[in-house]
Amino acid sequence: MASNQRHATAAIIGAGDYIGAAIARRFAAGGFIVVMGRRNGDKLAPLVEEIAASGGRAIARSLDARDEEQVAAFLAEAEALAPLELCIFNVGANVQFPLIDTTARVFRKVWEMACFAGFLAGREAARLMLPRGRGAIFFTGATAGLRGGTGYAAFASAKFGLRAVAQAAARELGPQGIHVAHLVIDSGVDTAWVRERVAQGGRKPTGLMRPEAVADAYWALYQQPSDAWTFELDIRPFAEPW
Repeated sequence: MASNQRHATAAIIGAGDYIGAAIARRFAAGGFIVVMGRRNGDKLAPLVEEIAASGGRAIARSLDARDEEQVAAFLAEAEALAPLELCIFNVGANVQFPLIDTTARVFRKVWEMACFAGFLAGREAARLMLPRGRGAIFFTGATAGLRGGTGYAAFASAKFGLRAVAQAAARELGPQGIHVAHLVIDSGVDTAWVRERVAQGGRKPTGLMRPEAVADAYWALYQQPSDAWTFELDIRPFAEPW
């Protein structure tokens, strides 16, 4: 059951079936109107119904996060419902190809999805939040944003770029009352796609991170007082070697 109803919205760009859905549930339970965007917004209908049945409120929209006009309109709609208090950019775009097999199209598309789209989300959210001098903009990062790995030239470069966008935004917007944070997920997340990849490698799908744990990390970041904001938080299962 949703509690502590707020006159505020939380927008999730990249509201997929796992991490995005868990974030939506967590912030809806915290009283936010949750506005969710993904490529095929109709796939979010069951989640909207689930949140409503729990006493919360959620809205789903189809969204191409790489499209400047769509991102601006999506966040403007969220703002029209109630002040935009939080924007979480959660687009993935994880691909793995040997360097010589990485096409220009793949490299460009991954950069657009995981980096350029994050810039658009952060910029448009900031435009709505700055007049009030408050709000939070969070970016979902990955280990690839800290170091490149074999086969991850496209994904790592995009995530490196996203981290730079987040860091620049944090330094600029923090003094103006906007909390910008970058969450490094140093683990495979327990999704059907990851389990399939692990199984293909002949391993057992153990030590994966629950999507709900990621959502809880974002909730904790949101709860931080302004005199102790975290910019970068890295999370991993207890058994993950690093």
